[in-house]
Amino acid sequence: MDALSTGISVLDRQFGGGLPAGSVVALKAEPASQSELLLERFARPRPCRYLTTVRSVDAVESELEGAGSDTTVAAVDEEDPLGEVLEAGGALGDNETLVVDSIGPLEETDAARYGGFLGDLRQRVVDIDGVAVLHALKGGPTSQSRIVSEQIADVVLDLRTTVTGTEIANRLVVPKFRGGAALEEPLKLKLTDTVTIDTSRDIA
Repeated sequence: MDALSTGISVLDRQFGGGLPAGSVVALKAEPASQSELLLERFARPRPCRYLTTVRSVDAVESELEGAGSDTTVAAVDEEDPLGEVLEAGGALGDNETLVVDSIGPLEETDAARYGGFLGDLRQRVVDIDGVAVLHALKGGPTSQSRIVSEQIADVVLDLRTTVTGTEIANRLVVPKFRGGAALEEPLKLKLTDTVTIDTSRDIA
């Protein structure tokens, strides 16, 4: 199975070249984390459709500016968010990437309908050997739809951010990785304007 680059060299090395082609990825993160930085990197290696349900198109385009990526940014309409995302997925070409930031408004749909939507989206991604990245922000009660998101996802990336005194620590845990090399231990990341390994020692 082909591996598609994440756009983050340290993750590509850890994952044996990248994400398996045809994968749906759920990126779980705290709202106050810098998880958008990971999304921006995922958008860079290949042509990408970046759908935003919360942030403005201008804000996303500003952050992607100068990245050299072939990315189309669009806002998801509140009237039929599932239909719009599926339409964008249907327009993807071979090996392309779809980013949905974030899936919270989509998960508010009836769980059965949401599950059917995710199944259709996954099939589209498989057909084109592409990648769909779903930004799944944490917080609030766990809904049945969030459970479905994690069940259908091929890869679950769990970004855990902790603040201790003056130190902010970001650890990436990978509890699920179908068709690839999962991480055996959390990966400590440094999120600034780049994504690198944080080599600082933990202070007890």
